[in-house]
Amino acid sequence: MKVLLVGNYELDGSTSMHVWVRAIERELLQLGIHVRVVAPRPVLGRLNPSSSGFGKWLGYVDRYLIFPKALRAAAAEADLVHICDHGSAMYCPMLSKPTVVTCHDMLAVRGALGEIPQMRASWFGRYLQSWICKGLRQATRVVCISEATYEDASRILGRRDHLRIVLNGLNYPFRHIDDEEAARRLATVTDLTRPFLLHIGSSHPRKNRDGVLRVFAAVAAQSGVAQMQLVFAGEPLDRDLLLLADKLGVRAQVVQVIQPEVGVVEALYSRALVLLFPSRYEGFGWPPIEAQACGCPVVGSNIPPLAQVLNGSAALHRLDDEAGMAASVLKLAIDGEYRNCMKQLGLENVRSRFQTSRMIGDYIAIYNELTSP
Repeated sequence: MKVLLVGNYELDGSTSMHVWVRAIERELLQLGIHVRVVAPRPVLGRLNPSSSGFGKWLGYVDRYLIFPKALRAAAAEADLVHICDHGSAMYCPMLSKPTVVTCHDMLAVRGALGEIPQMRASWFGRYLQSWICKGLRQATRVVCISEATYEDASRILGRRDHLRIVLNGLNYPFRHIDDEEAARRLATVTDLTRPFLLHIGSSHPRKNRDGVLRVFAAVAAQSGVAQMQLVFAGEPLDRDLLLLADKLGVRAQVVQVIQPEVGVVEALYSRALVLLFPSRYEGFGWPPIEAQACGCPVVGSNIPPLAQVLNGSAALHRLDDEAGMAASVLKLAIDGEYRNCMKQLGLENVRSRFQTSRMIGDYIAIYNELTSP
């Protein structure tokens, strides 16, 4: 079997998607499957390498006018094409081979439809999401990474006969590392001097970093734990979030670790008291299972994707129950028995449901279904 994986444009800023594609490639190669990765290359985009403004439009030319010729040529030598991010589903009608598309979420589509106020789209954004949906309807199989994404896709696309659910696996072998190794990896984070809560992600409104700050402020106000710190890893905090941290009186306790490499992320998970993850919207949510693989308990929102992924192994609360989240954080900080229980539940959740080998096995079953005579 010859599988062609279609990756993302390298200037689109989607680090997690690039890592995911390489994980799929690595696992397939280890199983002896012939696999090749192709992705749109920056041509005009090199003139202004950016995922916004004029650079974004040059990227569209690279992706939608220049790349399709190379994609069709590569697809001609494959038995099956796996488009690894649904944002490239518009390539499906261009291909004559069976196509599998992994749908990570329908959030941008829902934003374009006006269902998510924080993700409203421009006129071109609405056109682009419509084009993506057209491609998803024409794919041979659409693999949804959670039940919530499956339900969104079936409702919006108007069909579900070609949809399948395959839960993600870890795209890096996260594990708990000891304090000495963690300290070595975090040596450059000089502001990190006390026990800390952790949030990993962006400052997009759907990630609810403002909620993270409010929960932390409620925790920090409690007697005996005022010396905790709050680490934001990923994108830097924007001006509004910094102003909110000032207003809440916790700015001095906030530490930012900008775009950390994976080894630093693993160390942060291993050292954190809690991963605080009160997202408003997710398609899946990798950080919670990554944290659990490192023995870090999770406190978050009980939105459907997280409730499915965590499956009773974390302290989840209604999105508006920030007091409940703060109470769970405090309990994890002071109750060693409870903390150890949640740690073990998290480790078992990852071991039993999110091994990469299980995910790859599910994909290979779909590949075989589409390529068998």
